[in-house]
Amino acid sequence: MTTTQSIITILVVVLGTMLTRFLPFLIFPEGKTPPRYITYLGTVLPYAAIGLLVVYCLKDAVAAPFHGLPEGIAIVCIILLHKWKHNTLLSIGAGTAIYMVLVQTCFR
Repeated sequence: MTTTQSIITILVVVLGTMLTRFLPFLIFPEGKTPPRYITYLGTVLPYAAIGLLVVYCLKDAVAAPFHGLPEGIAIVCIILLHKWKHNTLLSIGAGTAIYMVLVQTCFR
């Protein structure tokens, strides 16, 4: 890529990022209530995104050599730790660490 093409690419990416960040504030100003459908999407999309990530991460686990056992152990640890401590960052961090230890030591 030439220098001019690189600059144009960077400017287009910056413009696209700024547009997606600022457009909601322009469409739905502070005093104006958003439509009910937008409010509904704001309520359900975070859970849908998390569900999609879980399904994506576990899609190949059943066909793996240990049939999803390290993933299952890590998920159970995450759930138990979150019920006990109610700390999302601790649950995610510990679950990731447990999974990595299991995969690299016990389930090779």
